[in-house]
Amino acid sequence: MTTLHKLADFGQSPWLDFISRSSIRGGQIAGMLDQDILGVTSNPAIFAAAITGSDDYDEDMKALAAQGLDSEQIYDKLSQMDVQEACDLLRPIYDRTEGVDGYVSLEVSPNLANDTETTISEARRLWKEVDRPNLMVKVPATKEGIPAIRQLIADGININVTLLFSLERYRMTADAYIAGLEERAAKGLDLKVASVASFFVSRIDSMVDPLLKDAGRADLVGEAATAWSILSYKIWQEMFGGDRFAPLSAKGARSQRVLWASTSTKDPSFSPVKYVEALIGPETVNTLPLPTIEAYLEMGDPADRVEASFANAESVVSQTSAAGVDLEECALKLEDEGVAKFVEPYGKLLDSIEQKRSVIAG
Repeated sequence: MTTLHKLADFGQSPWLDFISRSSIRGGQIAGMLDQDILGVTSNPAIFAAAITGSDDYDEDMKALAAQGLDSEQIYDKLSQMDVQEACDLLRPIYDRTEGVDGYVSLEVSPNLANDTETTISEARRLWKEVDRPNLMVKVPATKEGIPAIRQLIADGININVTLLFSLERYRMTADAYIAGLEERAAKGLDLKVASVASFFVSRIDSMVDPLLKDAGRADLVGEAATAWSILSYKIWQEMFGGDRFAPLSAKGARSQRVLWASTSTKDPSFSPVKYVEALIGPETVNTLPLPTIEAYLEMGDPADRVEASFANAESVVSQTSAAGVDLEECALKLEDEGVAKFVEPYGKLLDSIEQKRSVIAG
């Protein structure tokens, strides 16, 4: 029994924020599952490191290049292969938990973050081609992403809503999920569609802390991200504990769980498990990179802390606002930056694949 196993006592599911071919085939992810990791997430930056940092993909890349595929098509095939294998590895968890956990996430191209219709068509394509019930397609919670999320839920596609920073955007995300389920219910379709809303945590402190120091409120440094996240959980309670969701729940729908992403600490003065410890609560997910998992196994102290922290969270947010820091404005800036941070490694990844493809073709 590890600290990860104990998170289940408080209703939280730990997921792994990492994937690579060697970790799937070499047993590393299987070992994590034995320690009660219950899901896997990926993003373009993770795949960039996996594909360009090893020769594990070279043979498949050679075969795909020989078929005349360009660099983006090659990436698409390579990432799908990994996700399919990971989905198969996690399928027993999906079956055992009756679809609560056991998911593997694959992101639509970050270049589509501001394109509703193409996001919808790409998500549908990935869902069809990966062809695994425990796939989650990642769609960013941009203004253009929200209607795509609604439509994809209505289609019955599992969605991991990513790049959430804003409380208002989170409310829109939850509303889109419920609206998609309502459309399915009106058509008499089943409501067993899974979704998580990934709230990016540590990046908020990275932006806000320097502003607080400049405002003479160093005492609030390291507090805003946790408080802001806890208030998103309060919105979750309102959205999924209210009258609107009740009839959907009665027909078998599950809530769209809040997922804490970016929970590794960026400030070396903070505990490496700072955000993991603070954000344990019922019906939540925490997606963790390998170093954070290792730190939590060593020093974690699981306890239900979110619901007991509402009053303090509201006080921190109020004090932050009084110091002249607009958290909602910061959140929207972080959303724009977050898209750029995925677009950049995605472009570099495609460039690297093209270089390898050219060599192989030559």
